[in-house]
Amino acid sequence: MAIPVKLEAYEGPLDLLLYLIEKNKVDIYDIPIAMITEQYLAYIKEMDGEDMNVMSEFLVMAATLLDIKAKMLLPKEVDEDSGEEIDPREELVQQLLEYKMCKYMAYELKDRHIDAAHTYFKEKTLPREIVEYKEPINLDEVLQNASLRKLQELFNSVIKRSEDKIDPVRSKFGNIKKDEVDLTIKARYIADYISCHKKFSFIDLLEKQNSKAEKIVAFLVILEMIKMGHVTIEQDAVFADILITTTSEFDPETVLTGVII
Repeated sequence: MAIPVKLEAYEGPLDLLLYLIEKNKVDIYDIPIAMITEQYLAYIKEMDGEDMNVMSEFLVMAATLLDIKAKMLLPKEVDEDSGEEIDPREELVQQLLEYKMCKYMAYELKDRHIDAAHTYFKEKTLPREIVEYKEPINLDEVLQNASLRKLQELFNSVIKRSEDKIDPVRSKFGNIKKDEVDLTIKARYIADYISCHKKFSFIDLLEKQNSKAEKIVAFLVILEMIKMGHVTIEQDAVFADILITTTSEFDPETVLTGVII
């Protein structure tokens, strides 16, 4: 006999089935599928006008219940491996058990969340003297089993750890010192050198410089003099020595003014 059912909204088909099983006080492992299906379909009729996305989930479960009901009217199937009869309700029962467990766990977590909201903690109020207190070290106790041999082993281990932290590559890097060259002094030196020699080898000029930085500055000064037209250069062959010759317009003071500016 059908029982008129007027239910509130449920979270899903399994939630409704679980309610019907508990309401009728039936064994979840031995569900009277005909009665539960009839009550379930009665609820579906009450959902007229609901959102089709929600309705579709309940309709799928209704079809599943009808399928199980039809299989229970047919002769029982037997499992070939175990030889036991296959219960068409087995898969549905497993789903209901898992859903029931998750539902009860959700209730438990909700209760714990509510209880946690009523928990208060007292901040520590220890006096500053107690907080800052440090127990004195008993040297006699610390050095009770100490010996010169153990102290030597401890010292060696500390030294080894310090050595292991040293990068074998970076530790050999030297300091890069800035080699400063006074452009005014170098330009005057080259101007005087040109005035004395008139025509000279570029290599000879570079060899008279004391550092790489001075060679670079001398090279730049010569380039500037070539640009200003105070000297000319000539080279007999590729990679041959470069000869520098002064022009008739060469004036040391004019050269210095142009190069320094």
